[in-house]
Amino acid sequence: MKRFYKAVTTQLHDGRWRIALDGRPIKTAGGNAQLVPTHALAEAMAQEWAGQGEEIDPSAFRLRDLADYAIDVVSGEARAALVDELAAYAATDTLCYRADPDEPLYPRQLAVWEPLLASEERRHGVRFTRVSGVIHRPQSLETLVRMQQAVAALDPFPLAALRMLTSLSSSLVIALAALEPEADAEALWDAANLEEDWQAEHWGRDEEAKALRQTRFEAFALAMRFAALARGDDLS
Repeated sequence: MKRFYKAVTTQLHDGRWRIALDGRPIKTAGGNAQLVPTHALAEAMAQEWAGQGEEIDPSAFRLRDLADYAIDVVSGEARAALVDELAAYAATDTLCYRADPDEPLYPRQLAVWEPLLASEERRHGVRFTRVSGVIHRPQSLETLVRMQQAVAALDPFPLAALRMLTSLSSSLVIALAALEPEADAEALWDAANLEEDWQAEHWGRDEEAKALRQTRFEAFALAMRFAALARGDDLS
């Protein structure tokens, strides 16, 4: 598609922000008004439009796509099912399943995962069951209920980010930690990939696997950036 606009601006409307192309507000993919919670997020989304050349590249609108998902899907009837889907990760969170204590991998899991898990426990007043090996052990009902409440309490924009973060990390604990201010994207991504990186250290990693890991990290960092901008953080 050819670029059909010249000026890209942001506008305050009913307490929220929107992007306008030559003065005309944008709608979401679902046809809803594209209103975002902060000026910081609107400005970052405007840059996606402003940065287009003569031909529009749809793949460049990554923040816009997340915003549209938050507005069209998370703010609608699908919200309850999404909360259930994400909260279910707490029942089998990756950080709870570790090697046996006498295995070489265990000390690294303990050093990297335990602080993250303990921090989440303090934040939400829960207690996760740690498991050695792959045999499933259930978490307490109280922990599962409180984690579901933590997910359900999120506004649509951080909840949209959480969906991407949880899917990429296979851990609700890591995903929720990624929503916190000052979260370290690289440290959290390393934690999510600890076992894969351990195997690569011992057996090697091919170039295709390296490229895939980087691509997934960029998506993880993007979701963190989206959540930060939706909070109002100025990341410029």
